[in-house]
Amino acid sequence: MRNLKLLKSLQCSELQGLGSPQCFSVRSDTGSLLIASQFSVVEYNPQSGEVVSEASLTADGYLPEDGSGLVVGLQDLAELQSACLATAGGDVVLFNLNTSQLECVGSVDSGLTSMSWSPDEELVILTTGQETVIMMTKEFEPVTEVGIHQEDFGEGKFITVGWGKKETQFHGSEGKQAAQRKIQDVQPAVAWDDRKPRVTWRGDGQLFAVSAICPQTGARKVRVWNREGVLQATSEPINGLEQALCWKPSGSLIASSQRHPNKHSVVFMEKNGLLHGDFTLPFTKDQVKVKELLWNIDSSVLAVWLDDLAAGGDGKLRSYIQLWTVKNYHWYLKQSLDFDRDPLKAPVCICWDPEHPLRLHVVTHNWTSFTYDWGWTTERSPGLDVTDDAGVAVIDGDKLLVTTFRQSVVPPPMCSFELRLKSPVNQVTFLCEATRTNKIAAFTSDGQISIFGKDAVSKEGLDRTPDGFRVLSAPVILQKTFRVTAPQDDPLAVRQLLWLQDELFFAVTSGVLPNTSSLMMLHPVPDAADSLAVRSQIEVDGVVISVVYSSQTRTMALQLEDGQIKKLLWDCPELSVEDWLDSSGCIINFPVPCIQTALCCIGGTEHLLGLTERSHLYAGDTELASNVSSFAVCDDFLLITTHSHICRCLQLSTLTLRGLQVALSSDGGQNDETLRRVERGSRIVTVVPQDTRVILQMPRGNLETVHHRALVLAQLRKWLDGLRFREAFECMRKLRINLNLIYDHNPKVFLENIQTFITQLNSINHINLFLTELKEEDTTCTMYPRPEGSPSQTQPASGQKKVDVVCDALRTAMESMDPNKFCLSILTAHVKKTVPELEIALQKVHELREKPPEAAGAVSAEEALKYLLFLVNVNDLYEHSLGTYDFDLVLMVAEKSQKDPKEYLPFLNMLKTLEPNYQRYTIDKHLKRYRKALVHLSKSGEEHFIEVLQLVKEQKLFSEALRLYAADSSQFKHLSCAYAEHLVEQQQAEQAGLLLWRCGEPARALQAFTSCSSWRNAICVAQQIPLPPDQLALLARDLAEKLTEQRRYSEAALLLDQYAKDCEEAILALITGAVWEEALRLIYMHNRQDITETNLKPALLEAVNTQKGFLETQVATFIRHRSRLAVVREQKEKARLDMLDEEGPDCGDAELYSEASSVMSGSKYSQSNSRISSRSSKNRRKAERKKLSLKEGSPMEDRALMHAMSEIITAVDKMREEIHGLLKALVLFQFDKQAEKLQLAYEDALQMMEGAVPEVWPEGLLSTSAPVTGPNSTANSIMASFQQQQQKPAALQQDPEIPTAPKMRNVKWKLTILK
Repeated sequence: MRNLKLLKSLQCSELQGLGSPQCFSVRSDTGSLLIASQFSVVEYNPQSGEVVSEASLTADGYLPEDGSGLVVGLQDLAELQSACLATAGGDVVLFNLNTSQLECVGSVDSGLTSMSWSPDEELVILTTGQETVIMMTKEFEPVTEVGIHQEDFGEGKFITVGWGKKETQFHGSEGKQAAQRKIQDVQPAVAWDDRKPRVTWRGDGQLFAVSAICPQTGARKVRVWNREGVLQATSEPINGLEQALCWKPSGSLIASSQRHPNKHSVVFMEKNGLLHGDFTLPFTKDQVKVKELLWNIDSSVLAVWLDDLAAGGDGKLRSYIQLWTVKNYHWYLKQSLDFDRDPLKAPVCICWDPEHPLRLHVVTHNWTSFTYDWGWTTERSPGLDVTDDAGVAVIDGDKLLVTTFRQSVVPPPMCSFELRLKSPVNQVTFLCEATRTNKIAAFTSDGQISIFGKDAVSKEGLDRTPDGFRVLSAPVILQKTFRVTAPQDDPLAVRQLLWLQDELFFAVTSGVLPNTSSLMMLHPVPDAADSLAVRSQIEVDGVVISVVYSSQTRTMALQLEDGQIKKLLWDCPELSVEDWLDSSGCIINFPVPCIQTALCCIGGTEHLLGLTERSHLYAGDTELASNVSSFAVCDDFLLITTHSHICRCLQLSTLTLRGLQVALSSDGGQNDETLRRVERGSRIVTVVPQDTRVILQMPRGNLETVHHRALVLAQLRKWLDGLRFREAFECMRKLRINLNLIYDHNPKVFLENIQTFITQLNSINHINLFLTELKEEDTTCTMYPRPEGSPSQTQPASGQKKVDVVCDALRTAMESMDPNKFCLSILTAHVKKTVPELEIALQKVHELREKPPEAAGAVSAEEALKYLLFLVNVNDLYEHSLGTYDFDLVLMVAEKSQKDPKEYLPFLNMLKTLEPNYQRYTIDKHLKRYRKALVHLSKSGEEHFIEVLQLVKEQKLFSEALRLYAADSSQFKHLSCAYAEHLVEQQQAEQAGLLLWRCGEPARALQAFTSCSSWRNAICVAQQIPLPPDQLALLARDLAEKLTEQRRYSEAALLLDQYAKDCEEAILALITGAVWEEALRLIYMHNRQDITETNLKPALLEAVNTQKGFLETQVATFIRHRSRLAVVREQKEKARLDMLDEEGPDCGDAELYSEASSVMSGSKYSQSNSRISSRSSKNRRKAERKKLSLKEGSPMEDRALMHAMSEIITAVDKMREEIHGLLKALVLFQFDKQAEKLQLAYEDALQMMEGAVPEVWPEGLLSTSAPVTGPNSTANSIMASFQQQQQKPAALQQDPEIPTAPKMRNVKWKLTILK
């Protein structure tokens, strides 16, 4: 739904030459024009109006001096810095653009009729007077020469398999008569056809087509040849096929024109010569002739050059250039250039620019050149309130297709309504006054402005049609027509038309001087109300290519072709232009020209946004984004679509310019409301003001309406702040926005206005829907985060859960307003609490049954119960009703369920026969409410204690059961014993012993304490029993043996010494446990110095050897691991540098190869542990150990080495106390040498390991590593490393698999006397 808008036009009439132009070409590198006439060839710069070079074609005899010569082709050859031209006499001439010399490179005796170069300038096709095609290379070496008229169809000839005859085929709407119809003879070409061949190349240069007059029929026929000069296909016989021929650069279609009996069309052929589509020209059958068809470089626009066949009333012919585009299989006439009837001002040559797709060059007979630059634009209504219909106007020849998106979305080429004018439309604009933005002004090619608006009568009372339909949008009618007298009598002299006020227009024309523009304010002439005259005018130095106006700030901004931004002060008697300044007074300009501009306020400052051809979005001189395909400003929001298929919507009032730049460059989070995925190639058509709808157009032309979440949430926040709960609820329900936002947006305000909420909704169903969607989640923190800068609303600090607070508040309000009306909602509030209050809800239903309300419209008990059954599973409701112990309520629920009475009636009758407490126990046990069942069963009498004990054991309710009985009761003792048995089974024998001891079971308690080695409690119980001395000694020996197995030597020695009275065994136990000082104490206490010589001293020497051996082993292993770690790290660093050097700084995975990575060059191991999380803890630990393998070459070898060294350091550090005690004992018994060696060995080991910690665990290992520099680095690796530092995500900056460095304790262990 885009139009072509003229950005600028350049007219240059300084060039004057002999004769008239015959051919011309555009230089792609300089933009200058190459023009050939019957006398000379000229290179001309239209920007400066200067002749760059010129050479005479008559001086060297290439053309006759009488002016009868003809140039049939002219082509710029950028690689040769020359222009190639061909004459009708048969000469092919090179014009050197540097030296202005002419060189004849070949000649054809029969003359030439056309010349066409391939797009890659490697081949040239010449058609001769003998109806042949000559193909030559760029060095003008012949490739092939074949005749144009070939009898063969070509290599692509269709294959007929002979299935059936024509008489038996289906002929559609033509009927069976089509089978008998004779093939009509092809009519010869029209009289005005120049009968010359036309040659056109496909965009890739692999095929070319030739249109020529067939000698047999006199009609034109198109043949397609390949690059080797082999005929591929011949077109079918086509009546009325004309001379124009042009192959679409994208390669799909060949365009030509055809005259039908009742219309004149542009037709398209495929490369096999078959017709494939057409469109009708807006002329009668014999009104015009098509001179040429020209596709622009990107195949988006087709230019049709036409001339009148019959002269007008003044006896002169008119020329037209029409620009056509296609979308959704419909061809639109977007621009029409009507040239004056003066033959000297008629175009003689036209062509598209080879570099700028929308630039058209035209040269007239009087050597005047025109250069037109267009841009794509969407003409949308500029309103910002609900009165604006969000109209979009699409130009289609003399029709204006208008769609009002507020009322409906009509896919193109259809529209809401169609406005037909007398001449083709070239410009359209909407009125920029607030509340009147639906009025449309159309500027046609005949210089008239037609004003369209809604009929004022229809707004007063005709809101319905006679047949009863409601009128949503009043019809748009023609209200007024103005004639504009242009300063220049040239096509499209007036551009950039804006409708500022009811009778005030703004327009731009070319200035008097080159590269200037004239700005005009147009208003009706008092004497002639149908004419517009210039009210004020000003000349601007520079070419104005865009004008934008803001109705909010009444600011008009101009953009010049070099990117300069100017501000036009228009609301005054005399126009004035000033520079665009920022808040600090600096001049602001665009770095490059922009094809789309818009005014907006960012952070309270007005900025001009601009989108360049290369998808860069600027705010003044600040680049905001670099992949923008379209944008629109609506009220306070900026919406953009990107080439990565994302639509973003940002609220400008909450952002600064820097903040907007950061927001557009970020990828957005999971719940980022500003971001939305859209279909590939989507563009913004318009945004409905004060609404949530964004209209997007897809590449193929169809429309899609999306409700962008940012717009939706912004509108919802406005409604909720204004307490317009109904509008917010309807919008959220329609667009599936979580209803929790109504409360979460501002909990305090919602709770204070909860009655307003209920009154506005005024619907039981809506209130119930709101209640059922309630969740504990705060949607303003998860699903719909608040915009940055907006005040956060805290939850009420009541300590209750959100769902309970809202349910209670709504229930209280509804009960105070009308409990009968809101009965179902009150039930919902009970049921939907975090702990459903089903019993209360059932009780309310029971009350309704007992006391039916008398109010009209009140809910009956049956309806309430039926609704409850809808909310809650019937079985759950039945069980909860059973849990109330109210059998009437149970029967009421059961009757409404699908249960068979045979299922529940016997059970209920059985319950009624039981004692009340035992009855409740039976119900609770049935409902698996075992704690309540235990309480009721304990009240049923002692005769049921066996059941109590059984229930306690089955459900493990020991603690609850003990609280129900007195400590001195027999029940308490039985429960304690049962509990103790359970604890023993759970490997908690000590607690079992305590229970047995306190309830008077010392023998069983002693057994429990003994089994768990709780020797102190066991000795106490044994002495309480009491045990005889010999049994007590035996018990002590058994306990000591168990303690020795657990390496608790000091406690075992105490038992042996004090209770078993065996001092020797006690001393030996201490020596075995290396408790040297305590062993000495017992030796001297019991006067057993003999043990010193027999046991203690040998044990000391053996301990020295053991410790020294252990230290030597640990140190050797540590050194080996340390050396291997250095090698592994060196290999990994080398592999990373090699990778960075090969891939360069653009490698997207460079950050994966950091020093903390597990990828190693040359590793032959590969594994995946993606399923480890689902394994058991044992298997998980096994998998971790397998992953941290010390085997050389394993992926995690460096982690495994660090982990192993950490364990060695920890083990050696734990030896400090043990070494200290051993050293003291050695010194005591004068083993000084052994003590000194041990102390020295242990000290060396500690120092070595402490010094290795910084090397093994360097600083920064767990964070981002430093950029790689140094003599071994290359430029690529250094750049990639710096890029890695900037782009590495936070998640990769710390590797949890790297073990932390161990910390060594500061414990004094050395003996000074050994130094």
